[in-house]
Amino acid sequence: MSVQAKPGMTVDAFLAWAEGRPGRYELIDGEIVAMSPQRARHARVKFRIQTALSRAIADAGIPCEMLPDGMTVRIDPRTAFEPDALVRCGEPVPDDAVEAESPVVVVEVLSPSTASIDFSDKLDGYFQIPSVAHYLIVDPRRSAVIHHRRGDGDLIETRIASSGELRLDPPGLTLSVAALFER
Repeated sequence: MSVQAKPGMTVDAFLAWAEGRPGRYELIDGEIVAMSPQRARHARVKFRIQTALSRAIADAGIPCEMLPDGMTVRIDPRTAFEPDALVRCGEPVPDDAVEAESPVVVVEVLSPSTASIDFSDKLDGYFQIPSVAHYLIVDPRRSAVIHHRRGDGDLIETRIASSGELRLDPPGLTLSVAALFER
């Protein structure tokens, strides 16, 4: 749902506009889009994937961090998304940052109101960022993960997993698919 038509709004102007404002928003091609309230199933699955990513980072002993929803990922000068979780490696994001640069893994939990954006604008957008190696779309209704992985050249490889493990390399993480959906 678009809340304010400002064609051509930049990410910097958007972040200034959003500072201290109630609600959650994304910027798509210069247009501010309000994010819908989430359902309990969505929140539970989002929490499980955030927990699983944090645990996988600790188990792998790698210098990465999981950041939950609330962090902005700049796609281009007029587009910024707020994924449900992300993993970035290297120095931790400063405490006062609102943006997470150079994510390696980005995750969106599918909901009926965002499915078309998750499978189009976000799929294209996230892979515009050179550091992004994996884009996971988690489908709570089907208990499945659509794993988009950067391949050679411009190739994006897609796997749909409803069991087994997801290997996210880089950065070297392993996730149990079943654990993401267990209650």
